[in-house]
Formats: sequence, C-alpha cells, structure tokens
Amino acid sequence: MITKTIRQSVTIKVNPHEVYEALMDSRKHSKFTGEKASISRKVGGRCSAYGKYIQGINLDLVSGRRIVQAWRGNDWPKGHYSIATFSLKRIKAGTRLVFTQIGVPDREY
Repeated sequence: MITKTIRQSVTIKVNPHEVYEALMDSRKHSKFTGEKASISRKVGGRCSAYGKYIQGINLDLVSGRRIVQAWRGNDWPKGHYSIATFSLKRIKAGTRLVFTQIGVPDREY
C-alpha cells in the first residue's frame, strides 16, 4: 500500500494547555468538531472522533506539549494505522501547533 505524510502548522491565539485540552477532552473536542468524540487521557487508552470514523490509541501524552496517537479510519485497510503527532509550543502570539500524520493511505490523503 502506498502511504503519504500530512504536515500542517498553525498559530492559535491561546496557550498550549488550552489547545491540549481542546484535543484531549472528549466534550471540548466534540464541541469544536461538531461530531462525537471519546478520548482516553491515558497512554495506551483508546480514542475515537468524528462519530467513530476515526479510531485510535494514545501512544505518548505530555500535557500541554505533545500528543501522539495511532489512528485509523473505519474504511481503511484492516489493521492499518497512521501515526498522528500534535506538537505544541508556546510562542508570543499563543501556541504554535505542528501536526504530522505519517502512514496515511494514498486514497485518503
């Protein structure tokens, strides 16, 4: 299977803790996406988003700094996961969020 990597960077005008909470708190995540999310706050814990379209596992969590999760879409090839990393850094304007997702199936890119 051919896979690709997604890379995005954005500045958000709030502190890293607030960004981390928006991504990791099930209620907050659901509110900003408009779809149901269920997110464990523990390494090894499960997560789902967009009405369970995305299923995943937390691989590394550093509050206010980094989230690393294995993700898969429910229509992806069986057993295939990508690795999504959210890196958060405090900057003068708020937070610099760098998102990287490796292993995205070519047809989902």
